[in-house]
Amino acid sequence: MTRRFPDGFLWGAATAAYQVEGSTAADGRGPSIWDTFSRTPGAVLGGHTGDLGTDHYRRFADDVALMADLGLRAYRFSVAWPRVQPTGRGPANQAGLDFYRRLADTLLAHGIDPVVTLYHWDLPQPLEDAGGWPARDTAWRFADYAGLVAGALGDRVPLWTTLNEPWCTAYLGYASGEHAPGVQDPARALAAVHTLNLAHGLGARAVRAAAGDAAQVSVTLNLQVNRAASAAPADVAAKARLDRVANEVFLGPLLDGAYPDEVVAETAHLTDWGFVRDGDLDLVRTRLDALGVNYYTTALVGADGAGAVATAGAGDAGSGEADVQAASPAGTERPPANLVEGVRWRHQPGPRTAMGWVVDPSGLTELLVDLHRRRPDLPLHVTENGAAYPDVVAPDGGVHDADRVGYLHAHVDAVGAALDAGADVRGYFAWSLLDNFEWAYGYERRFGIVHVDYATMARTVKDSGHWYRRLATTGVLPPVTDVAAGEAAGAGVGAGTAAAAG
Repeated sequence: MTRRFPDGFLWGAATAAYQVEGSTAADGRGPSIWDTFSRTPGAVLGGHTGDLGTDHYRRFADDVALMADLGLRAYRFSVAWPRVQPTGRGPANQAGLDFYRRLADTLLAHGIDPVVTLYHWDLPQPLEDAGGWPARDTAWRFADYAGLVAGALGDRVPLWTTLNEPWCTAYLGYASGEHAPGVQDPARALAAVHTLNLAHGLGARAVRAAAGDAAQVSVTLNLQVNRAASAAPADVAAKARLDRVANEVFLGPLLDGAYPDEVVAETAHLTDWGFVRDGDLDLVRTRLDALGVNYYTTALVGADGAGAVATAGAGDAGSGEADVQAASPAGTERPPANLVEGVRWRHQPGPRTAMGWVVDPSGLTELLVDLHRRRPDLPLHVTENGAAYPDVVAPDGGVHDADRVGYLHAHVDAVGAALDAGADVRGYFAWSLLDNFEWAYGYERRFGIVHVDYATMARTVKDSGHWYRRLATTGVLPPVTDVAAGEAAGAGVGAGTAAAAG
């Protein structure tokens, strides 16, 4: 049966500022925690940094033309906080805002909606020096920044996202140290969870104060789809504990205005949660117009004990976040499993991407349907979904990424299955538009539907990009073999290759 999506369903692609922009010292931009972290020996594969990214800062006009050729109706990008406030405080750097004004205007001129993420992990370094996300004041600094951006772009942006994957910011940044700023302190990680929740609530209010109360505000979460290793009570209980510390510490405050009592008790050996003050949860729980869902994989969870193996199988379900490892740098189960007792991830069979993540599209249907049942009035967007594979440019000039086409087909079909089950899903954003700086993996892992030659910055649409064009322009799920004749060979700018700008 042909899978047809509703009229008006939003097809887009996503990137993040530090991964693609480059020009990290241009036009008054200050340093971020990722500038610092990527220069730390051993922190990033190959010693790579985001200094060049994909040169999107200078080549954005060509990239927008490429998006239009791909039939995209939306582009989800993040604003670099240190471009707007180089120190994280004070008045806006107008040169930084001007870049995002130009980008938004160019998108709109091509019929593409600018979907703005205010924070995708590039905290200004001076704010980290002052305490970072574990420090309450960072939430108020974020609100000031959000108001500056909304004041400049409020007439151009149909949907705002406050934070991207606070799970990763808190747990990979402050518990395992796999991401910037590289801290290994579980108590500080839990404090960061709360500050991030505060930042969302305060930031949403700041956006509406600057852009008008009708401004549409969302947050994007990489909710974990955990499954119990068996029906044994110990395994089921372990899954529930992990769900609470991975998911409910965000969903509870955002949707219900409360942290689960159980998770407070289960992490009492780390913190007394004294960072939660009277009135905080009223600030966190504010009107949410949509929820962004980033999805890549599932996890198998069991109780710690005989036969339990800390193994690749869970991982951050985020955009190319550091690969799933058997243990955190501290030598224990990686977060958030190491924040609660008696939880271990188990090995999952099945095909895997280059990140080591199991390919399991059924988890996306399950997640979307569960969220809809919990909050039927809350529209959902799949704000990231995609896969890394070892792409190569073929002798014919094309990039024939059949594995990625298959991955996208299966997951878009899973979104359709969620729609069939009644879930209110409004859009899908492929991760990523371009190959880019893939955080702890530098430039070694490729997620793009457009290939980037990092020596020349030339763009070549992969087979997956041609396939996605068919989907975006028709709203009908194409077969995995449906790459138009001649497109796979990259014939011309419109059909395959965009020459690098000067």
